Amino acid sequence: MVPHLATALTGPINELEQRILDCMPAIERWFRLEWMEHTPPFYTAVDVRNAGYKLAPVDTHLFPDAWHLLSESMMPLVVQAAQAAVEKICPEARNLLVVPRSSTLDAGQLANLAQLRRVFAQAGLHVRMGSISPDLNAPREYTLPDGDSITVEPVFQQGGRLMLADFDPCTILLNNDLRAGVPGILEDLHTQFLLPPLHAGWDTRRKSRHLANYDEVTKRFGKLIGVDPWLMTTLSQGCGVADIRQPRDVQQLTDQVADLLVKLRRRHKEYGVEEEPYAVLKADNRTAENAIICVRDAQEVAQRLAQLAPQCSKRAEGSPLEWLVQEGVMTCERLHGAVAEPVVYMMDRYVVGGFYRVHPGLQPTDGLVVPGHATVPLSFEHSTQLPKTGVKPGASAPNRFYMYGVIARLAMLAASYELEATDPQLELLEAQ
Repeated sequence: MVPHLATALTGPINELEQRILDCMPAIERWFRLEWMEHTPPFYTAVDVRNAGYKLAPVDTHLFPDAWHLLSESMMPLVVQAAQAAVEKICPEARNLLVVPRSSTLDAGQLANLAQLRRVFAQAGLHVRMGSISPDLNAPREYTLPDGDSITVEPVFQQGGRLMLADFDPCTILLNNDLRAGVPGILEDLHTQFLLPPLHAGWDTRRKSRHLANYDEVTKRFGKLIGVDPWLMTTLSQGCGVADIRQPRDVQQLTDQVADLLVKLRRRHKEYGVEEEPYAVLKADNRTAENAIICVRDAQEVAQRLAQLAPQCSKRAEGSPLEWLVQEGVMTCERLHGAVAEPVVYMMDRYVVGGFYRVHPGLQPTDGLVVPGHATVPLSFEHSTQLPKTGVKPGASAPNRFYMYGVIARLAMLAASYELEATDPQLELLEAQ
């Protein structure tokens, strides 16, 4: 199911699709060699934007928490990928402890946990849910709409292991992005596998670092297939720490937005893109998700930041935010008349499915992760999911999904580079 594109099906996006399909053998070999040198994140989700003239990731999640939104037809792929991932990390794994975002779970989080439990149970593991929240002192049972139940239990650390009262896991799967910081109970776990690692959390990650790694990946990939990397990425710049209550810092951010818009206008002119470019100024990590503005004119920055200052100009501990300015990517995809964007899910190095995020009340330049959005699983009318060579670009759902998957895997590879560069164990070895 490929949504109707508002743009004509003859632009660069279809040239990119055709180029990717033509280069499929070289692309798969390239990824295979990359994964011989680098370790993929355990699981990843990537938000992709199709602007008609380019296709680029706009967010890479290393703690994806919407597994219940994948099409049922994709679940065998998820289970197979989970088996491969677990076997690579710990072939003798038996018990898996899943750590959710919090001890108080809404319906979506419960459905996500139920799906993860189902996947890893079919992959051959005993699965339990354990909360690191100090507010949970006893097991808490939740009933799902289908009559099933999820029990979340308090965890404790003993002898360098994270445990439940009667459950000693060999592997711990974090489904918590650690945006509030790393709790002490997760530190110094030397005898268990912790997935993803602690430095994958948002207290360590920076979007600017990820985007810099993604730029490096797409430069090499673009050379491989003969495509301008800009058609697969976004221009961006880390702005560092800025206090948006201070005029000097606001002016600095304004100047950086202005510089980016100048570069974007040049690019749009080069490719004959009629849409006016826009820039997104946002927090460089996820500790302040509301700290985001979109502007087409740098002169708007000061006024927009002044409106933003009262609610999210500071972190919880009171220090100014780190900022990032990034090229805005509109979406030309439509599903039932509403703006949409694909989200691609991966387990280990395998693409295993995804869904469209849809919102009927928003504009193509708006972010869709807001209240009121809906999701539609990425599924196909026919049983086959393999790409079809020789089919006109834009006419084959598997072909379009393959292109989404290539872009998502580039983002996953960039995340791999990012995690390697921030691995405290490697930093310690290098210091010695």
